[in-house]
Amino acid sequence: MCSTDLAAKETAITRFLQDYPQAVEAARGHPALRGCEDVRWSAFPECPAAIPVLLHGLLDQTAAPEAKRVLTNSILNSVREMNPAMPTVLPFLLRLASDPQVPVQSGLLGLLVSIAGFSEPIDGRNEAMVRWFGSDSDHPEREQCRAVFTENASVVAMLAEELTRPGDRAKLRQAAGLV
Repeated sequence: MCSTDLAAKETAITRFLQDYPQAVEAARGHPALRGCEDVRWSAFPECPAAIPVLLHGLLDQTAAPEAKRVLTNSILNSVREMNPAMPTVLPFLLRLASDPQVPVQSGLLGLLVSIAGFSEPIDGRNEAMVRWFGSDSDHPEREQCRAVFTENASVVAMLAEELTRPGDRAKLRQAAGLV
């Protein structure tokens, strides 16, 4: 399995900060990020403490593409598993993706579709799926993310309309219980 450990995530963030030091102060006070610095991100397994830096970096024109890449690698533990912090970071991503001024808005929409896919429940009767992705009881973040999508159903519905591919629109709507 291809996975990224905490040390690799922290190294990537350090490199990001060296390349984009202005990202630390990017859009301080932006309403979409209110409260992101109050979260103890490091309390989540395999989650770096510097998630707010990456979220702020998404608002910096120059740093945004790299901030999105590093953030994605920080909140996905592998090609088949979300970090337990995902339900906490998801509301910030939804608010940022709703802002047309965010430089990587379309990339965030794609990330939200991926998160919706990762959030789908796993059929416990399908041994291969459970072996590959783990059971839902082992990954409560799936159900928690679906709850966040549902709580933000009006935002999700609006964001789904911005997607060009019907399958992506359906996946995002389904995660919010709109289908």
